[in-house]
Amino acid sequence: MDHIAAIEERIVTDKIRRKLEEVNIAAQNQLQPIQDHVNFSLQQAYFKCAYECFDRKRRQEEINNCVEHCSTPVLKANNLVETEMAQFQDKFEAAKLQQVKTGVMSELESCVNQAVDDSISILPHIVTRLKNTLSIS
Repeated sequence: MDHIAAIEERIVTDKIRRKLEEVNIAAQNQLQPIQDHVNFSLQQAYFKCAYECFDRKRRQEEINNCVEHCSTPVLKANNLVETEMAQFQDKFEAAKLQQVKTGVMSELESCVNQAVDDSISILPHIVTRLKNTLSIS
């Protein structure tokens, strides 16, 4: 690789890194209310529910089943968020890998820019869907 190509690759790599930071910041900002709901509202409800399970009149198996039942909303919410975010990330990775195969840096940069912009534009829809599913106002 010649010197100019190496410099061009470094410049494009820096631009791509900045775009990736942009999508990460957007995702963190938009998903914060959902994470707060899961980490505080649902976790708090879980611990209150689980606390009520510990009754000396119950057998250990009944206590275990009760606590497991209490954890269901938190686990479902976490799985939902993880699934949505995995799909979100997969779409971006697929677009990025497609352009890496071509080996053309300018095309890669263009593709990454488009993938990041597309990802940022669909984040509000993902957040709305998660909020509706988790009954967050």
